[in-house]
Amino acid sequence: MDQHAAALVLYARQWCTAPEDVVQEAFLKLFAQRQLPDKLLPWLYRVVRNGAVSAARSAQRRRQHETRAAEKTPTWFLASETTGIDCEAATRGLQALSIEQREVIVAHLWGGLTFAQIADLMGSSSSTVHRLYLAGLSALRERLGVTCPRKPMTRN
Repeated sequence: MDQHAAALVLYARQWCTAPEDVVQEAFLKLFAQRQLPDKLLPWLYRVVRNGAVSAARSAQRRRQHETRAAEKTPTWFLASETTGIDCEAATRGLQALSIEQREVIVAHLWGGLTFAQIADLMGSSSSTVHRLYLAGLSALRERLGVTCPRKPMTRN
């Protein structure tokens, strides 16, 4: 294994993106053999090649399946003449947010969760969740070029 693993990984890399896994599987298959192959090195190369080609085919099928599934997935926003917001731009803007900001916004606006519920879900404080929400909305507005008039502060 020490003598041939590096070369086998290099060999497998021609076909797949996880050559180390393929080589490891080849050695596991070798150790599972009741009797060692007569010509060990050619056997290893054949098993690695077959495994790498198979892994590449599987990865290609997975990418095709994911692409087809993504094409069927509805956009996050529905077009509406009253909002004046470009749905594709809004989707890109939401995807560009940090995962935390996006999680808070989606959970609050679409999920209907309160900030306290989201804080419990995230293991955070409600003030942190509220801050993430406001920062995310601000970033979205900036990306979309939407301005919101601020309410004047009044003193009682």
